Amino acid sequence: MIIHPLLVQYFNLPSKIILGVFFSLLLLLMVHYSFKMIEMVYVLRFKKPFFVHFYMLMKKLNTTDKQLLMSKFNFYRHLSSKERLYFDHRVVSFIEDKDFVGKSGLVVTDEMKLLISAHAVILTFGFRDFFICLIDKIFIYPDQFYSMYKESYHSGELNPMMKVLVISWEDFNESLELKGEHTSLGIYEFTQAIHLNSMKEGDVSSTIFTDSFKELTTMLTKDESLRQKLLNSRFFEGQVFLNQFEFLAVIMDHFIERPSEFKGQFPEVYAKTKQMLNFDFAGY
Repeated sequence: MIIHPLLVQYFNLPSKIILGVFFSLLLLLMVHYSFKMIEMVYVLRFKKPFFVHFYMLMKKLNTTDKQLLMSKFNFYRHLSSKERLYFDHRVVSFIEDKDFVGKSGLVVTDEMKLLISAHAVILTFGFRDFFICLIDKIFIYPDQFYSMYKESYHSGELNPMMKVLVISWEDFNESLELKGEHTSLGIYEFTQAIHLNSMKEGDVSSTIFTDSFKELTTMLTKDESLRQKLLNSRFFEGQVFLNQFEFLAVIMDHFIERPSEFKGQFPEVYAKTKQMLNFDFAGY
């Protein structure tokens, strides 16, 4: 039986399409992993990613929310117009990604979500991946809550096993109003979350964060005079460094809120903190 050549081509067409799709996907995977390898070499050399901000579709905040951010955060006020668009997009995306749950009868408002999320976005604004995957839920209590885990009352707590961040709204709001007088609760809790998250993730921003922090701790271990100066400084007066998490939270808070003073008194520590966060913004 003679088969017409056009029929042969017709029946062979699906297999050609499948092969074409297969080799296209294979090529994309090769390009993807080649890019990751090349970028990681770049990261290890220069301590920064190829890029940070790239979005297919930008999400926006309304005017009221933008005005609230302007009134509450020096960081936001000092951003360029383009950077504020990136910040707005990240805040909206972060809010959508997390489940905010009111506790003890508290009704969670949009303002609460905005102000809490803004702290996370500020700290990760130099990161490419800003979602802090260690956190799925954010529990908000009206005031201090009793921690079953620690068997005492707390203003904030991170439970990495349950992927939950717990916040006392009263203490969070008070620390926001009294910036510079003591460590911000939002900065403190999100710093601990970012620290733990970076230890388990393998993305470029996590690598930069963990490597830079190791460099900082090594520097302080080797330089006894610098360590003592840091511990005895009036700049950190009243702050307690109980462990590496406490220490990191304190220096992050001072870095965000008082960058000029920090840089003037401890330029080496400031430089490592800036490298850790990949900060290249006005005022830093």
